[in-house]
Amino acid sequence: METQFQQEPKVSFFQTTTAKMIMVGILTLVLIIPLALVQELIVERSQRQKEVITETTSKWGNSVYFYGPILKVPYKDPMSGANNYAYFFPETLNNKTEVTMVKPLERSIYKSNVFTTKMQFDGNYTTPNFASKGIPAENIYWNRAKIMIRTTNLKSLKDEVKMKIGNQNLAFESVANNVNDSIESLETNYFDYKTMESKASFNFTISFNGSKQVKIVPIGKTTDAKMTSNWNSPNFNGNFSPISREITDKGFEANWKVLHFNRPFAQHYFESLPELGKYAFAADFITPVDEYQQNERASKYGFLVIGLTFLIFFLIQSISKINIHIFQYSMIGIALIMFYTLLISITEHSTFSFAYLIAGASVIIMISLYSISILKDKKFPMFIGAALSVLYTFIYVIIQLEDYALLVGSIGLFLILAAVMYFSRKIEWNK
Repeated sequence: METQFQQEPKVSFFQTTTAKMIMVGILTLVLIIPLALVQELIVERSQRQKEVITETTSKWGNSVYFYGPILKVPYKDPMSGANNYAYFFPETLNNKTEVTMVKPLERSIYKSNVFTTKMQFDGNYTTPNFASKGIPAENIYWNRAKIMIRTTNLKSLKDEVKMKIGNQNLAFESVANNVNDSIESLETNYFDYKTMESKASFNFTISFNGSKQVKIVPIGKTTDAKMTSNWNSPNFNGNFSPISREITDKGFEANWKVLHFNRPFAQHYFESLPELGKYAFAADFITPVDEYQQNERASKYGFLVIGLTFLIFFLIQSISKINIHIFQYSMIGIALIMFYTLLISITEHSTFSFAYLIAGASVIIMISLYSISILKDKKFPMFIGAALSVLYTFIYVIIQLEDYALLVGSIGLFLILAAVMYFSRKIEWNK
């Protein structure tokens, strides 16, 4: 009696699960190239935005930098016989700054945040002490004293700058800069400091058009400053932090108090005036995370989205025994890349949230409809649409979060891994 053995048909290597995994993996790596090109496009558009904003704000006014008021007194050095200047800082310096954000400047599709600022100063000087330098009284030219202000934004001054010191009214004029830097100077005409009281009080107001930042050097022996604004996303930086701050949806209020022993510079200088900008306190008035930064953060998750989407299709293919061609994987991958080009193009004419919704919905609908023709069933495409919706929502939440982005992202990826392990537990990988 003959026993006939029926031999199983030999399966080509390219039809095995291993070969399909390899091909899908290679395709995933290949799609990094167009994804990188999209990321480069986002960087290019972001750089273009910065160039346009810089050009636009330069005509309105750049960052506001204020260093003053400084008492400038000429003297004759008894040793060399040369004429020099002595620079004295105020004993007390009080400041109230009001920053009002105005309607953004628009050029093409780009908007530039700009503001007007009104800065009120008052304080007093004590009698300057030349004893440390050994300057005799007859070598001090009190009648040729001046008050000096240093800034980087002269062209954006809104009004004349006038100071009342003691019983005198002084007007500031711009002067030539003898130092090769970007700091410009305002000085008053000569006045006789000897006619002042022992504590010469002063007050003045200065107004700028500006953008990006307000920066003040605390040169008073005691400096008290208060800044208020209708901008609700300030960034306080510089060498000193506010001693108190209050930020609401309508704006902010911040207060600084700097004493002379808090800073590493003296109250007077002879011969030359140092640049003390690195010791200033500042408030930034820029958008914390703009649309291009959000687009860039979204694109960094592109490889994850492609990989997980391919994994979903691969698991469905392995469970349902439906054959999905590598070309069809390619079409799905290109659709996922198109999400980012749609996102950045719509964002430039709308908000990031609206653009994300439109781009995400478009890609999810396209892939779901395409899946119906591939999988010949509506059950799996509905699952794919739901999975992509959850994935894009998850990434959107991570993009919006700042402090908890890593925590939420790690938990989400852990849950995704757990789901993949659960659904793939019964797949026969040896075929």
